[in-house]
Amino acid sequence: MNSSEVTENEPKLPTTSRAPWSLAQKQAPKILVVDDQPINIKLLQRKLERQGMEVTVAYNGKECLKQVEAFTPDLILLDIMMPEMDGIETCNHLKSNPKTETIPIIFITAKASKEGKLEGLGAGAVDYITKPIDLDETLARVNTQLRLQDMFRENLELQRRLGETRRSAAVGAITQGIAHNLNNLLGVVVGYLDLIKAGSKSPDMVERSVGLMDNAIDRMVTIIRQLSSIARNDRLELKPINLRDLIIASVNRFKSDNGIETDIQIQSTVPADFKLSANLEVFESVLSSILINAWEAYGDDHEGPRPIEVITEIVQESRQRVLMMYINDEGLGISPEVAETMFEPFITTKTSVGRGMGLTIARHALRNLGADIYVATRKDTGVVAQIRYPLI
Repeated sequence: MNSSEVTENEPKLPTTSRAPWSLAQKQAPKILVVDDQPINIKLLQRKLERQGMEVTVAYNGKECLKQVEAFTPDLILLDIMMPEMDGIETCNHLKSNPKTETIPIIFITAKASKEGKLEGLGAGAVDYITKPIDLDETLARVNTQLRLQDMFRENLELQRRLGETRRSAAVGAITQGIAHNLNNLLGVVVGYLDLIKAGSKSPDMVERSVGLMDNAIDRMVTIIRQLSSIARNDRLELKPINLRDLIIASVNRFKSDNGIETDIQIQSTVPADFKLSANLEVFESVLSSILINAWEAYGDDHEGPRPIEVITEIVQESRQRVLMMYINDEGLGISPEVAETMFEPFITTKTSVGRGMGLTIARHALRNLGADIYVATRKDTGVVAQIRYPLI
């Protein structure tokens, strides 16, 4: 751009004058000014430095890219009209690099038309300044983008801290749950051992005690297996399996693992020969866990049938097809104290020990496959568990 295109409508401040940046930040904002006209760079540099900013300069697009490799500026003022590599091409290079794509770029352009502005914004710029440049306006726009950048960084830091807090809370919940459940189960084992010692001459009592001990030990083994499942993040082997066969196998596993005989209604609009790319063990485990939750949702005092239905359909979401699976029950619903934390480990309304990780494991396994599970109270009665499974 030409030197006549810059207007400096500012009071003459001493060079030691500084804006609040030096007070609000540990380091002054780093600005990279890119222009092929030295006089324009000089005026912009002086204006920004008087406000406490650290200014680095480049005289063409290639030099700009080299400067960005050497240090990461907080913002780039980039002229569009430059020889060899113009501002649009330079911006495209910066936005295509994951290391530099988040650096805000303000274009300096002589194109005052709507099309010209849209071209700059379409290339990835956050703002634009039209010629002739008003330095006060430029400073205001720079300050605005720096504040937005600070908010963006603070948001990322808050998200990082929140993630750490959630992970710490999850580790604490798992540790506490493991200790509580295993201690209770060990107490059961020790109690029956004492009974066996005291009544060793009663074969019936010994046999009964041994059976109950075996049950407690099996539940401890289940907890350890579940924890191993959470700890593993190995890539699971996927195979095309007929969807209806998958569901039937999962229902049969639910019945055999829990000693339950009941009629599960299966409805589907998916073609009978449809094959899902899935891991058989994971799918059976997930659906079996959801089904036992649906069964127990009726309560221990419930008498009579416990209707449960599995419904499947394929829906089109944007550019991707998704298999939707709904597991409906007509039980007591979700209590408010459990609704917010039901996917956390050892959250349960049951009083028996050794339970509480079924939904945790289910969600973890599904997310490893790129799928997810959501649970909500139905409008009429009961609960619906919704599995969302993207199709390749």
